[in-house]
Parts: sequence; C-alpha cells; structure tokens
Amino acid sequence: MNTAFLLAAGFGTRLRPLTSARPKPLLPVGGVAMLDHALAHVRAHGHDKVLVNAHHLWEQVAAWAEPHGVELQVELPEILGTGGGLRAALDRMEDRFVIVNGDILSDVDLTALMAAMPEGGASMALRPDPDADRIGPVEAGADGRVVRITSVVRSGEGQGGTHFTGIHAMSRAAVERVPADGLQCVVRTAYKELVPMGLVGATRHEGAWFDVGTPAAYLQANMDVLHGRLQPPIDPWSIGDRGPGGSWIGSDAQIEGQIEGSWVGARSHVPKGCTLRGCVVWDGVQVPPGDHVNSVIFGPPAQPGMCHPGQVLGIGV
Repeated sequence: MNTAFLLAAGFGTRLRPLTSARPKPLLPVGGVAMLDHALAHVRAHGHDKVLVNAHHLWEQVAAWAEPHGVELQVELPEILGTGGGLRAALDRMEDRFVIVNGDILSDVDLTALMAAMPEGGASMALRPDPDADRIGPVEAGADGRVVRITSVVRSGEGQGGTHFTGIHAMSRAAVERVPADGLQCVVRTAYKELVPMGLVGATRHEGAWFDVGTPAAYLQANMDVLHGRLQPPIDPWSIGDRGPGGSWIGSDAQIEGQIEGSWVGARSHVPKGCTLRGCVVWDGVQVPPGDHVNSVIFGPPAQPGMCHPGQVLGIGV
C-alpha cells in the first residue's frame, strides 16, 4: 500500500485574514478546498493510504478528513513542524511515502519522484525558475542527487536555477534521523545529514506549480484556474456551472446581482444591488451590497441551509 502525507498544520500567517476563518489548505481554489486537489493528486498516483496533519483550526481539517477517508494526526498543544509531524506519524507510514504541501497546486510526477529515491534516503521535486536564488536555491548535481539546499547544506556543485517545490518523498529510515521530540525542521535534521551522503535524489518539474501563499497569490490562482491558465487536479467545470462573463457558480448559489469573471461558492447569495468582477466568493456566504472588484468575500464554514455574512478583502492587482 502506497502512503502519502498531506501537510495542513501551518498557521497560514501570510494569508491572514483569510486563514482566521479557515486553515490555509481548506481555502477553496477552483471551487473546492486545496486539500481536495492534493488528495486527488496523490490518489491519481496510487497512494491509497493518506494521512493529514492539523493544528491551526484543526477541527475543520478533522471534519474534512473523515468523509474523504483520510487519517488524521492532530498536533496539540504545540505544532510539530514538517520534521516533527513526519516523525510523529512514522508508525503509521509505509517504508516509502510522498509528502505534499496542502497549499501547493501542481502536477508533479509523484511516481517518478518515488522512483528517484535512493535506498534509505529521500527525493525532492525541483523546479526551474529564474528567481530561484531569491526563493531559495536547491540544486542537484549531474548524477541527479541533491547537493545543495539553500544555505543549510552544500556538498558539491549543482546545476543552478532550481528551487524546492515543497513536494518530496522519504523513506522511514530517512525520517528516523529527525529527533523524536517537539518542533523539528526536516531540512535542518534529516536532509542536512542525507545530502552529504548522496542519499537525496531529485526530479525536475517543469509543469504546473503554484504556491498559494498570500492573498494576492490566492486570488491569482483562482483567476488562473477560471481562465484556463492553471489546470488543477479536479476540473472545476465538472462540479459547477458556467455563469455570466465566464463565471463559475457552485451548487444552490443564488445570483440576483451582476457577476463577471468570478467564483461564487455553493449555497452563497449574491443579492440585488451587488456587482462582482474578478472576485472569489466562498461557499455559504452572503455577499454584502456594493461593487466588488478583485476581492475575496469569505467567512467560516456554514452548515447546509445557512449563509453567513461575508467579509470583504479587496486585493490590489
């Protein structure tokens, strides 16, 4: 049985105030939570046993996990970090598994990533980017083994211009190098030891990849999906309807106002006297009257049949 670990415990600080209402991986992109896309991605590559960790607003992650058949690891009272979270889950993992960030949209080849993992080691999906030096250079040598992870570890000269996608695969033996107590960084523990040993393979990813890290990036991700520039694992048009101006409309949404090029979530209400252009409306939200442009109208999860007053976050683009 192939295993995958979805990272969903972070605070999403850069995405506030959106992450005051929902954990970052549960923010909707393309009409569904980002965790839905991550789950579809790993299952498409045969990873049928899936774990997700949670800390910030963990009850919402728990409510998502159960109906999706995903095992839950709640990290309380303190968050454990990527390394600590993996170490705590080790007894529930297979000998080799993939790790996917819940806030990354991509089509990384997870099968190739697993194949690139040396025995007892790990592998990382690297992405070419002209801005890699600013993002944080992570480089592989000519033999396909990682030789540099930013300033943390360097064991040789790599082929520059790439950064870490946040998607990797590890063996149990590799995770056992992470100390088994509290908050731990997987890079500064396990990877710092593995890279000089030549035990970190790499794949080069030149396909779709989007880091949904800020409100502006969040809005842009949704607009890219809406206009076909980004293809997420779940096709939004298979679960929603087309609306005016190329908009997407979720199930049971009420549209009485004017909309153009926007996402309107399930069970939401756009009243008369309201205009949306380039906006994202979460599910179960009552849109305030007025003209809204390049904005996110958001709120906490609503029970079926309910509609919460939406908060408006305007985003300059």
